[in-house]
Amino acid sequence: MLITDIKRVVEQISRDKGIDRGILIKALEEALRSAAKKKYGSKVDIEAQYVEETGEIEVFQFKEVVAEVIEPDLQVDLENGRILDPECEIGDSLGTKMDASTFGRIAAQSAKQVIIQKMKDAERDAVYSNFIDRKGEIINGIVQRIDRGDIIVNLGHTEGIVPIREQVPRESYRRGDRIRALILDVLLDTRGPQILLSRTHPNFLMHLFKTEVPEISEGIVDIMGAAREPGSRAKFAVSSNDSDIDPVGACVGMKGSRVQNVVQELRGEKIDIIPWHADAARFVCNALAPAEISRVIIDEENGSMEVIVPDEFLSVAIGKRGQNVRLASRLTGWHLDVNSESRYSEAMKSGYDSLVELPGVGISMADALYEKGFFSAEELSHAEIEDLITIRGIGNEKAVQLIESAVRQLENAATEENGSEDAPSDEPETDETATRENDSEDAQAEENSESKDD
Repeated sequence: MLITDIKRVVEQISRDKGIDRGILIKALEEALRSAAKKKYGSKVDIEAQYVEETGEIEVFQFKEVVAEVIEPDLQVDLENGRILDPECEIGDSLGTKMDASTFGRIAAQSAKQVIIQKMKDAERDAVYSNFIDRKGEIINGIVQRIDRGDIIVNLGHTEGIVPIREQVPRESYRRGDRIRALILDVLLDTRGPQILLSRTHPNFLMHLFKTEVPEISEGIVDIMGAAREPGSRAKFAVSSNDSDIDPVGACVGMKGSRVQNVVQELRGEKIDIIPWHADAARFVCNALAPAEISRVIIDEENGSMEVIVPDEFLSVAIGKRGQNVRLASRLTGWHLDVNSESRYSEAMKSGYDSLVELPGVGISMADALYEKGFFSAEELSHAEIEDLITIRGIGNEKAVQLIESAVRQLENAATEENGSEDAPSDEPETDETATRENDSEDAQAEENSESKDD
Protein backbone atom coordinates (compact mmCIF):
# COMPACT_ATOMS: atom_id res chain seq x y z
CA MET A 1 0.00 0.00 0.00
CA LEU A 2 1.17 3.60 -0.67
CA ILE A 3 0.67 4.57 2.94
CA THR A 4 1.77 2.10 5.55
CA ASP A 5 -0.20 3.39 8.49
CA ILE A 6 -3.32 4.98 7.02
CA LYS A 7 -5.32 4.79 10.22
CA ARG A 8 -2.80 6.85 12.21
CA VAL A 9 -2.41 9.47 9.47
CA VAL A 10 -6.20 9.83 9.02
CA GLU A 11 -6.72 10.38 12.74
CA GLN A 12 -3.87 12.93 12.96
CA ILE A 13 -5.06 14.99 9.97
CA SER A 14 -8.66 14.84 11.23
CA ARG A 15 -7.53 16.17 14.60
CA ASP A 16 -5.15 18.87 13.31
CA LYS A 17 -7.29 20.19 10.46
CA GLY A 18 -10.73 19.67 11.99
CA ILE A 19 -11.80 17.52 9.00
CA ASP A 20 -14.31 14.71 9.43
CA ARG A 21 -12.59 11.30 9.46
CA GLY A 22 -15.09 9.81 7.00
CA ILE A 23 -14.36 12.54 4.45
CA LEU A 24 -10.63 11.76 4.58
CA ILE A 25 -11.22 8.03 4.09
CA LYS A 26 -13.46 8.71 1.07
CA ALA A 27 -10.73 10.97 -0.36
CA LEU A 28 -8.15 8.18 -0.01
CA GLU A 29 -10.48 5.64 -1.62
CA GLU A 30 -11.11 7.94 -4.56
CA ALA A 31 -7.38 8.65 -4.88
CA LEU A 32 -6.57 4.95 -5.20
CA ARG A 33 -9.40 4.47 -7.72
CA SER A 34 -7.92 7.32 -9.72
CA ALA A 35 -4.43 5.82 -9.52
CA ALA A 36 -5.69 2.42 -10.75
CA LYS A 37 -7.54 3.96 -13.70
CA LYS A 38 -4.44 5.99 -14.54
CA LYS A 39 -2.49 2.75 -14.95
CA TYR A 40 -5.11 0.38 -16.43
CA GLY A 41 -7.34 2.82 -18.33
CA SER A 42 -10.52 4.74 -17.62
CA LYS A 43 -12.84 1.92 -18.71
CA VAL A 44 -11.86 -0.57 -15.99
CA ASP A 45 -14.34 -1.12 -13.17
CA ILE A 46 -12.41 -0.31 -9.99
CA GLU A 47 -13.58 -0.16 -6.38
CA ALA A 48 -11.57 0.85 -3.29
CA GLN A 49 -12.65 0.15 0.26
CA TYR A 50 -11.17 1.06 3.64
CA VAL A 51 -10.91 -1.84 6.07
CA GLU A 52 -11.32 -0.58 9.62
CA GLU A 53 -9.77 -3.66 11.27
CA THR A 54 -6.49 -3.59 9.34
CA GLY A 55 -6.34 0.14 8.65
CA GLU A 56 -5.71 -0.50 4.94
CA ILE A 57 -7.48 0.39 1.70
CA GLU A 58 -8.13 -2.60 -0.57
CA VAL A 59 -8.52 -2.08 -4.32
CA PHE A 60 -10.59 -4.50 -6.44
CA GLN A 61 -11.02 -4.80 -10.21
CA PHE A 62 -14.41 -6.15 -11.30
CA LYS A 63 -15.06 -8.08 -14.53
CA GLU A 64 -18.29 -9.47 -15.96
CA VAL A 65 -18.48 -13.23 -16.65
CA VAL A 66 -19.30 -13.75 -20.36
CA ALA A 67 -19.37 -16.61 -22.87
CA GLU A 68 -16.94 -14.84 -25.24
CA VAL A 69 -14.47 -12.14 -24.11
CA ILE A 70 -14.46 -9.03 -26.30
CA GLU A 71 -12.96 -6.49 -23.83
CA PRO A 72 -10.36 -8.22 -21.60
CA ASP A 73 -10.23 -5.29 -19.15
CA LEU A 74 -13.95 -5.56 -18.47
CA GLN A 75 -14.80 -9.20 -19.14
CA VAL A 76 -13.73 -12.73 -18.18
CA ASP A 77 -14.84 -16.04 -19.70
CA LEU A 78 -16.73 -18.63 -17.69
CA GLU A 79 -13.75 -20.99 -17.46
CA ASN A 80 -11.38 -18.44 -15.92
CA GLY A 81 -14.20 -17.01 -13.86
CA ARG A 82 -14.81 -20.37 -12.20
CA ILE A 83 -11.16 -20.47 -11.18
CA LEU A 84 -11.90 -17.39 -9.08
CA ASP A 85 -15.37 -18.49 -8.01
CA PRO A 86 -16.47 -22.06 -8.78
CA GLU A 87 -20.15 -21.10 -8.40
CA CYS A 88 -20.14 -18.11 -10.78
CA GLU A 89 -22.45 -17.96 -13.80
CA ILE A 90 -22.59 -15.88 -16.97
CA GLY A 91 -23.65 -12.35 -16.10
CA ASP A 92 -22.03 -12.35 -12.66
CA SER A 93 -19.45 -9.71 -11.67
CA LEU A 94 -16.22 -10.98 -10.16
CA GLY A 95 -13.77 -8.86 -8.17
CA THR A 96 -10.03 -9.40 -8.03
CA LYS A 97 -7.86 -7.75 -5.38
CA MET A 98 -5.13 -5.57 -6.88
CA ASP A 99 -1.65 -4.82 -5.58
CA ALA A 100 -1.54 -1.04 -5.12
CA SER A 101 2.27 -1.05 -5.11
CA THR A 102 2.22 -1.86 -8.86
CA PHE A 103 0.36 1.34 -9.81
CA GLY A 104 3.62 3.13 -10.60
CA ARG A 105 5.06 6.60 -9.98
CA ILE A 106 2.65 8.52 -12.26
CA ALA A 107 -0.36 6.80 -10.75
CA ALA A 108 0.96 7.50 -7.25
CA GLN A 109 1.47 11.18 -8.13
CA SER A 110 -2.11 11.34 -9.47
CA ALA A 111 -3.36 9.78 -6.23
CA LYS A 112 -1.38 12.35 -4.23
CA GLN A 113 -2.94 15.25 -6.17
CA VAL A 114 -6.44 13.85 -5.61
CA ILE A 115 -5.74 13.50 -1.87
CA ILE A 116 -4.39 17.07 -1.61
CA GLN A 117 -7.37 18.52 -3.51
CA LYS A 118 -9.89 16.52 -1.50
CA MET A 119 -8.22 17.61 1.73
CA LYS A 120 -8.41 21.26 0.64
CA ASP A 121 -12.09 20.86 -0.22
CA ALA A 122 -12.77 19.07 3.05
CA GLU A 123 -10.88 21.70 5.04
CA ARG A 124 -12.81 24.46 3.28
CA ASP A 125 -16.15 22.76 4.01
CA ALA A 126 -15.13 22.16 7.63
CA VAL A 127 -14.27 25.84 8.11
CA TYR A 128 -17.52 26.92 6.45
CA SER A 129 -19.70 24.59 8.55
CA ASN A 130 -17.84 25.66 11.69
CA PHE A 131 -18.41 29.39 11.13
CA ILE A 132 -21.77 29.51 9.33
CA ASP A 133 -23.59 28.77 12.58
CA ARG A 134 -21.59 31.43 14.42
CA LYS A 135 -22.84 34.38 12.41
CA GLY A 136 -23.66 37.22 14.79
CA GLU A 137 -21.12 36.10 17.43
CA ILE A 138 -18.08 38.05 18.63
CA ILE A 139 -14.73 36.44 17.86
CA ASN A 140 -11.17 37.22 18.95
CA GLY A 141 -8.25 37.15 16.55
CA ILE A 142 -4.78 38.51 15.85
CA VAL A 143 -4.04 41.01 13.10
CA GLN A 144 -1.98 39.17 10.50
CA ARG A 145 -1.55 41.90 7.89
CA ILE A 146 -3.14 44.97 6.30
CA ASP A 147 -4.12 44.43 2.66
CA ARG A 148 -5.14 47.64 0.81
CA GLY A 149 -6.82 48.96 3.93
CA ASP A 150 -8.58 45.68 4.81
CA ILE A 151 -7.49 44.01 8.05
CA ILE A 152 -6.67 40.31 7.66
CA VAL A 153 -7.24 38.51 10.98
CA ASN A 154 -5.84 35.13 12.03
CA LEU A 155 -8.70 33.14 13.59
CA GLY A 156 -6.80 29.89 14.17
CA HIS A 157 -7.68 27.38 11.43
CA THR A 158 -8.58 30.15 9.00
CA GLU A 159 -8.49 33.88 8.32
CA GLY A 160 -11.14 36.59 8.60
CA ILE A 161 -11.30 39.98 6.96
CA VAL A 162 -12.42 43.35 8.33
CA PRO A 163 -13.17 45.44 5.21
CA ILE A 164 -12.55 49.19 5.33
CA ARG A 165 -16.31 49.87 5.41
CA GLU A 166 -16.62 47.75 8.60
CA GLN A 167 -13.78 49.51 10.43
CA VAL A 168 -14.30 52.30 12.95
CA PRO A 169 -12.85 55.62 11.74
CA ARG A 170 -9.65 56.66 13.49
CA GLU A 171 -8.99 53.12 14.76
CA SER A 172 -5.61 51.76 13.69
CA TYR A 173 -4.11 48.29 14.02
CA ARG A 174 -0.67 46.82 13.46
CA ARG A 175 0.47 43.28 12.84
CA GLY A 176 0.27 41.22 16.03
CA ASP A 177 -2.46 43.34 17.67
CA ARG A 178 -5.42 41.53 19.21
CA ILE A 179 -8.80 42.44 17.73
CA ARG A 180 -12.43 41.64 18.59
CA ALA A 181 -15.10 41.78 15.92
CA LEU A 182 -18.55 40.52 14.98
CA ILE A 183 -18.87 37.65 12.50
CA LEU A 184 -20.98 39.52 9.97
CA ASP A 185 -21.21 36.91 7.22
CA VAL A 186 -19.61 33.71 5.92
CA LEU A 187 -19.28 33.47 2.15
CA LEU A 188 -18.22 30.34 0.26
CA ASP A 189 -16.35 30.98 -2.98
CA THR A 190 -13.75 29.19 -5.10
CA ARG A 191 -10.88 30.44 -2.91
CA GLY A 192 -12.53 29.01 0.20
CA PRO A 193 -14.73 30.43 2.95
CA GLN A 194 -14.49 34.19 3.37
CA ILE A 195 -15.35 35.26 6.91
CA LEU A 196 -16.43 38.90 6.98
CA LEU A 197 -15.93 40.68 10.30
CA SER A 198 -17.29 44.02 11.51
CA ARG A 199 -16.59 46.49 14.30
CA THR A 200 -19.18 49.02 13.14
CA HIS A 201 -22.40 46.96 13.11
CA PRO A 202 -24.98 47.74 15.86
CA ASN A 203 -25.03 44.02 16.74
CA PHE A 204 -21.38 44.32 17.80
CA LEU A 205 -22.47 46.81 20.46
CA MET A 206 -25.35 44.52 21.52
CA HIS A 207 -23.08 41.49 21.94
CA LEU A 208 -20.53 43.50 23.92
CA PHE A 209 -23.28 44.42 26.40
CA LYS A 210 -24.47 40.82 26.44
CA THR A 211 -20.96 39.80 27.47
CA GLU A 212 -20.70 42.48 30.19
CA VAL A 213 -24.24 42.36 31.63
CA PRO A 214 -25.32 39.02 33.18
CA GLU A 215 -28.95 40.18 33.32
CA ILE A 216 -29.00 40.30 29.50
CA SER A 217 -27.56 36.80 29.02
CA GLU A 218 -29.99 35.50 31.69
CA GLY A 219 -32.97 37.03 29.82
CA ILE A 220 -33.99 39.42 32.63
CA VAL A 221 -33.03 42.48 30.56
CA ASP A 222 -33.90 42.55 26.85
CA ILE A 223 -32.06 44.51 24.17
CA MET A 224 -34.68 46.35 22.13
CA GLY A 225 -32.40 47.96 19.58
CA ALA A 226 -29.22 49.90 18.92
CA ALA A 227 -28.09 52.65 16.57
CA ARG A 228 -24.51 53.76 16.03
CA GLU A 229 -22.33 56.29 14.34
CA PRO A 230 -19.18 54.24 14.85
CA GLY A 231 -16.38 55.90 16.76
CA SER A 232 -18.57 58.83 17.77
CA ARG A 233 -21.85 58.01 19.51
CA ALA A 234 -24.42 55.24 19.98
CA LYS A 235 -27.91 54.80 21.43
CA PHE A 236 -28.86 51.50 23.05
CA ALA A 237 -32.45 50.64 24.11
CA VAL A 238 -33.22 48.13 26.87
CA SER A 239 -36.25 46.91 28.84
CA SER A 240 -36.69 44.69 31.89
CA ASN A 241 -38.91 41.66 32.48
CA ASP A 242 -38.60 42.16 36.23
CA SER A 243 -40.11 45.31 37.78
CA ASP A 244 -37.43 45.20 40.50
CA ILE A 245 -34.59 45.39 37.97
CA ASP A 246 -33.70 48.75 36.43
CA PRO A 247 -32.52 47.89 32.88
CA VAL A 248 -30.50 51.09 32.49
CA GLY A 249 -28.83 50.64 35.88
CA ALA A 250 -28.00 47.01 35.09
CA CYS A 251 -26.23 48.06 31.87
CA VAL A 252 -24.39 50.95 33.53
CA GLY A 253 -23.14 48.78 36.42
CA MET A 254 -21.59 49.76 39.73
CA LYS A 255 -19.96 53.18 39.27
CA GLY A 256 -20.39 52.76 35.51
CA SER A 257 -18.03 49.79 35.35
CA ARG A 258 -20.03 47.74 32.82
CA VAL A 259 -20.68 50.49 30.31
CA GLN A 260 -17.10 51.71 30.66
CA ASN A 261 -15.79 48.31 29.61
CA VAL A 262 -17.87 48.56 26.44
CA VAL A 263 -16.77 52.17 25.84
CA GLN A 264 -13.14 51.11 26.28
CA GLU A 265 -13.53 48.32 23.70
CA LEU A 266 -15.10 50.84 21.28
CA ARG A 267 -12.19 53.26 21.85
CA GLY A 268 -14.19 55.99 23.59
CA GLU A 269 -17.46 55.87 21.63
CA LYS A 270 -20.15 57.64 23.72
CA ILE A 271 -23.13 55.44 24.57
CA ASP A 272 -26.62 56.61 25.58
CA ILE A 273 -28.57 53.82 27.32
CA ILE A 274 -32.28 54.40 26.66
CA PRO A 275 -35.20 52.85 28.58
CA TRP A 276 -37.55 51.30 26.02
CA HIS A 277 -41.30 52.03 26.25
CA ALA A 278 -44.26 50.36 24.55
CA ASP A 279 -45.73 53.81 23.81
CA ALA A 280 -43.93 55.02 20.69
CA ALA A 281 -44.16 58.69 21.69
CA ARG A 282 -42.67 58.01 25.13
CA PHE A 283 -39.91 55.95 23.55
CA VAL A 284 -39.08 58.80 21.17
CA CYS A 285 -38.96 61.24 24.11
CA ASN A 286 -36.56 58.90 25.93
CA ALA A 287 -34.42 58.53 22.82
CA LEU A 288 -34.04 62.31 22.42
CA ALA A 289 -32.75 62.74 25.99
CA PRO A 290 -31.32 64.89 27.51
CA ALA A 291 -33.64 67.29 25.65
CA GLU A 292 -37.02 68.09 27.25
CA ILE A 293 -40.06 67.47 25.02
CA SER A 294 -43.15 69.71 25.06
CA ARG A 295 -45.40 67.72 22.76
CA VAL A 296 -45.30 65.01 20.08
CA ILE A 297 -47.57 64.96 17.03
CA ILE A 298 -47.80 61.49 15.48
CA ASP A 299 -48.44 60.77 11.79
CA GLU A 300 -48.86 56.98 11.79
CA GLU A 301 -49.71 56.83 8.09
CA ASN A 302 -46.30 58.22 7.11
CA GLY A 303 -44.43 56.78 10.10
CA SER A 304 -43.30 60.20 11.28
CA MET A 305 -43.49 62.36 14.39
CA GLU A 306 -43.21 66.10 14.85
CA VAL A 307 -41.42 66.74 18.13
CA ILE A 308 -41.84 70.15 19.77
CA VAL A 309 -39.20 71.25 22.29
CA PRO A 310 -38.64 74.45 24.29
CA ASP A 311 -36.52 76.93 22.36
CA GLU A 312 -33.55 76.48 24.70
CA PHE A 313 -33.53 72.69 24.09
CA LEU A 314 -33.68 72.81 20.27
CA SER A 315 -29.91 72.50 19.76
CA VAL A 316 -29.71 69.75 22.41
CA ALA A 317 -32.50 67.71 20.77
CA ILE A 318 -30.99 68.03 17.30
CA GLY A 319 -27.44 67.49 18.51
CA LYS A 320 -24.15 68.33 16.86
CA ARG A 321 -24.65 68.17 13.08
CA GLY A 322 -28.05 66.54 13.70
CA GLN A 323 -26.48 63.46 15.32
CA ASN A 324 -28.86 63.16 18.30
CA VAL A 325 -32.09 63.24 16.30
CA ARG A 326 -30.56 61.06 13.56
CA LEU A 327 -29.63 58.29 16.02
CA ALA A 328 -32.98 58.58 17.81
CA SER A 329 -34.75 58.18 14.47
CA ARG A 330 -32.77 55.01 13.63
CA LEU A 331 -33.31 53.57 17.09
CA THR A 332 -37.07 54.13 17.20
CA GLY A 333 -37.83 53.53 13.53
CA TRP A 334 -39.76 56.82 13.23
CA HIS A 335 -38.93 59.78 11.01
CA LEU A 336 -38.49 62.68 13.44
CA ASP A 337 -38.97 66.36 12.69
CA VAL A 338 -37.83 68.53 15.64
CA ASN A 339 -39.17 72.09 15.97
CA SER A 340 -38.97 74.77 18.65
CA GLU A 341 -42.10 75.99 20.47
CA SER A 342 -41.86 79.48 19.01
CA ARG A 343 -41.60 78.19 15.44
CA TYR A 344 -44.40 75.70 16.05
CA SER A 345 -46.66 78.44 17.50
CA GLU A 346 -45.93 80.66 14.53
CA ALA A 347 -46.79 77.85 12.11
CA MET A 348 -49.99 77.06 14.01
CA LYS A 349 -51.05 80.72 13.98
CA SER A 350 -50.35 80.99 10.26
CA GLY A 351 -52.38 77.84 9.61
CA TYR A 352 -55.26 79.04 11.78
CA ASP A 353 -55.31 82.39 9.95
CA SER A 354 -55.49 80.56 6.60
CA LEU A 355 -58.65 78.79 7.83
CA VAL A 356 -60.30 82.02 8.98
CA GLU A 357 -59.58 83.61 5.58
CA LEU A 358 -61.70 80.99 3.80
CA PRO A 359 -65.18 82.20 2.67
CA GLY A 360 -67.88 81.19 5.12
CA VAL A 361 -65.46 80.20 7.90
CA GLY A 362 -65.73 82.15 11.11
CA ILE A 363 -63.79 81.79 14.33
CA SER A 364 -66.15 79.16 15.76
CA MET A 365 -65.92 76.97 12.63
CA ALA A 366 -62.14 77.46 12.46
CA ASP A 367 -61.96 76.27 16.07
CA ALA A 368 -64.08 73.21 15.21
CA LEU A 369 -61.85 72.37 12.22
CA TYR A 370 -58.79 72.89 14.39
CA GLU A 371 -60.09 70.46 17.02
CA LYS A 372 -60.63 67.81 14.32
CA GLY A 373 -57.01 68.07 13.25
CA PHE A 374 -57.30 70.41 10.25
CA PHE A 375 -54.71 73.02 11.23
CA SER A 376 -54.49 74.91 7.93
CA ALA A 377 -56.16 75.48 4.59
CA GLU A 378 -53.55 73.17 3.02
CA GLU A 379 -54.60 70.27 5.28
CA LEU A 380 -58.26 71.06 4.61
CA SER A 381 -57.65 70.85 0.84
CA HIS A 382 -56.69 67.16 1.28
CA ALA A 383 -59.65 66.35 3.55
CA GLU A 384 -62.34 63.77 2.76
CA ILE A 385 -66.01 64.81 2.76
CA GLU A 386 -66.78 62.00 5.22
CA ASP A 387 -64.34 63.52 7.73
CA LEU A 388 -65.83 67.01 7.51
CA ILE A 389 -69.53 66.12 7.83
CA THR A 390 -68.83 64.73 11.30
CA ILE A 391 -68.20 68.33 12.44
CA ARG A 392 -71.24 70.14 13.80
CA GLY A 393 -72.66 72.71 11.34
CA ILE A 394 -71.04 71.14 8.27
CA GLY A 395 -73.22 69.18 5.87
CA ASN A 396 -72.31 67.48 2.60
CA GLU A 397 -72.67 70.65 0.49
CA LYS A 398 -70.74 72.79 2.97
CA ALA A 399 -67.96 70.20 3.11
CA VAL A 400 -67.56 70.34 -0.69
CA GLN A 401 -67.48 74.17 -0.60
CA LEU A 402 -64.82 74.20 2.13
CA ILE A 403 -62.55 71.80 0.26
CA GLU A 404 -62.94 73.75 -3.01
CA SER A 405 -62.27 77.06 -1.24
CA ALA A 406 -59.10 75.64 0.37
CA VAL A 407 -57.87 74.35 -3.00
CA ARG A 408 -58.51 77.75 -4.65
CA GLN A 409 -56.69 79.56 -1.86
CA LEU A 410 -53.63 77.36 -2.36
CA GLU A 411 -53.74 77.83 -6.15
CA ASN A 412 -54.00 81.62 -5.78
CA ALA A 413 -51.10 81.66 -3.31
CA ALA A 414 -48.98 79.59 -5.72
CA THR A 415 -49.86 81.91 -8.64
CA GLU A 416 -48.93 85.00 -6.62
CA GLU A 417 -45.64 83.44 -5.58
CA ASN A 418 -44.73 82.55 -9.18
CA GLY A 419 -45.75 86.03 -10.33
CA SER A 420 -43.51 87.71 -7.80
CA GLU A 421 -40.58 85.57 -8.91
CA ASP A 422 -41.09 86.39 -12.61
CA ALA A 423 -41.73 90.15 -12.09
CA PRO A 424 -38.89 92.56 -13.04
CA SER A 425 -36.92 93.91 -10.13
CA ASP A 426 -37.42 97.55 -9.06
CA GLU A 427 -33.91 97.70 -7.69
CA PRO A 428 -31.66 100.14 -9.61
CA GLU A 429 -29.00 97.54 -10.24
CA THR A 430 -27.84 94.10 -9.21
CA ASP A 431 -24.42 93.26 -7.89
CA GLU A 432 -23.61 91.68 -11.24
CA THR A 433 -24.73 94.85 -13.15
CA ALA A 434 -22.71 97.05 -10.83
CA THR A 435 -19.69 94.82 -11.36
CA ARG A 436 -20.03 95.02 -15.14
CA GLU A 437 -20.35 98.85 -15.01
CA ASN A 438 -17.35 99.10 -12.71
CA ASP A 439 -15.34 96.91 -15.06
CA SER A 440 -16.25 99.14 -18.04
CA GLU A 441 -15.35 102.26 -16.07
CA ASP A 442 -11.98 100.77 -15.11
CA ALA A 443 -11.33 99.85 -18.74
CA GLN A 444 -12.19 103.40 -19.86
CA ALA A 445 -9.93 104.90 -17.21
CA GLU A 446 -7.08 102.64 -18.28
CA GLU A 447 -7.58 103.65 -21.93
CA ASN A 448 -7.53 107.37 -21.03
CA SER A 449 -4.37 106.81 -18.99
CA GLU A 450 -2.62 105.18 -21.95
CA SER A 451 -3.61 108.03 -24.27
CA LYS A 452 -2.14 110.58 -21.82
CA ASP A 453 1.08 108.62 -21.65
CA ASP A 454 1.32 108.74 -25.44
